[in-house]
Amino acid sequence: MDNSVFRIVILAHVASTLFMTGLIWFVQIVHYPLFALTGRQEFQTYEGRHTSLTTWVVAPPMLIEAATGVALLCFSAAGLSASKLWLGLGLLAFIWLSTAILQVPCHNILAGGFDATVHRRLVTTNWGRTLAWSLRAALALWMLSELISGK
Repeated sequence: MDNSVFRIVILAHVASTLFMTGLIWFVQIVHYPLFALTGRQEFQTYEGRHTSLTTWVVAPPMLIEAATGVALLCFSAAGLSASKLWLGLGLLAFIWLSTAILQVPCHNILAGGFDATVHRRLVTTNWGRTLAWSLRAALALWMLSELISGK
């Protein structure tokens, strides 16, 4: 990968990871807990709009994050530790699996109406994604710092 393409890929990777980390913290601390305060009659409509609108916000950066993470590993990015890249991809795999196996099913149930038990499960299981994205952010910044400093 030539140097200018590498720069774009690493910057897109770091930017998408940081964006998703900030977003997941907002969702975890503010957005998901507020589900419980939405009126019961309005909740089904609210959840449907939440799901469709959120997809437009999260899909592009999640896809960019995954594609650039794989690209960095596949093109043996000069100066980046393969173990750090693999760790980052492992965390990303955890995030995607958690989304598919834990959070999406909760949203699917909540689409039928508010359920306090499912809501609690959504908030509780989302801590795994929040932690994983936080670790990814630290890892991405660490790799960027090493590249900048030439270590």
